[in-house]
Amino acid sequence: MSALANHAFAKMNGIGNEIVVVDLRDSSAAVTSAEARAIASPAGVSFDQLMLLQPPRVEGTEAFIRIYNNDGSEAAACGNGMRCVARRLFEATGQTAATFETKAGLLNCWQGADGLYTVDMGPPKFAWQDIPLAEEFRDTRSIELQIGPIDAPVLHTPSVVNMGNPHAIFWVDDVNAYDLGRFGPLLENHPIFPERANITLAHIVDRDHITIRTWERGAGLTKACGSAASATAVAAARLKRANRVVQITLPGGELSIEWREGDDHVLMTGTATFEYEGRFDPALFASVN
Repeated sequence: MSALANHAFAKMNGIGNEIVVVDLRDSSAAVTSAEARAIASPAGVSFDQLMLLQPPRVEGTEAFIRIYNNDGSEAAACGNGMRCVARRLFEATGQTAATFETKAGLLNCWQGADGLYTVDMGPPKFAWQDIPLAEEFRDTRSIELQIGPIDAPVLHTPSVVNMGNPHAIFWVDDVNAYDLGRFGPLLENHPIFPERANITLAHIVDRDHITIRTWERGAGLTKACGSAASATAVAAARLKRANRVVQITLPGGELSIEWREGDDHVLMTGTATFEYEGRFDPALFASVN
């Protein structure tokens, strides 16, 4: 029997990014990719990311956060999910700040006086081998990659950034003018990305405002992706096309992103919305080994 059978969960969202939070800090049980896929099945609970709180491994942290996409693959970072995790913890304990461990490293989260939640996403990585890419590009502000005819590509010359996970940002005049549901899977799985990539279309409105849509690696089209918003803000600043503090508009809402000069860290601020609590139906896991 799965350790998740009858286990409590919270369904939440970060500006439309569907999140399921499960607190397993009192358990040594390991959750498998198959169990994550079972939860995401039509009979289960819809999510973009499953955030599992496991017992802390590092002193001073609240938990080790394991993150699954709805296809069962793991993600190292999820900014929207971390805001949801922070809200659940803060409401239970009265805390307003906490540190969590993820596969992307230690992440600090806090709640501001305005009721919004901030996640310190850490510093971005730009070296081609850190993104990672399959071949060397000296300048990752734009790389040679296109989709469509050679003489009239539909999308081309993206910026690439690692923001806890790989991101490719294509600069366009209208983020809604492209069939991202069609192009997203092709680009996510392009051979240039050995670990696949999140694919974002970005339109720079002005130096303080960017609009984006994202095809999320392992999750598909999403209303919001916090790490994509962070990666886009950083990429735009590297190209000198936007300031280091910007507002990012996503289909699900707004995020404020600051790429701090002092320590190079990226701060992402936004809402975390609680939807409902429930328990997993044991029948979900009946066919999971």
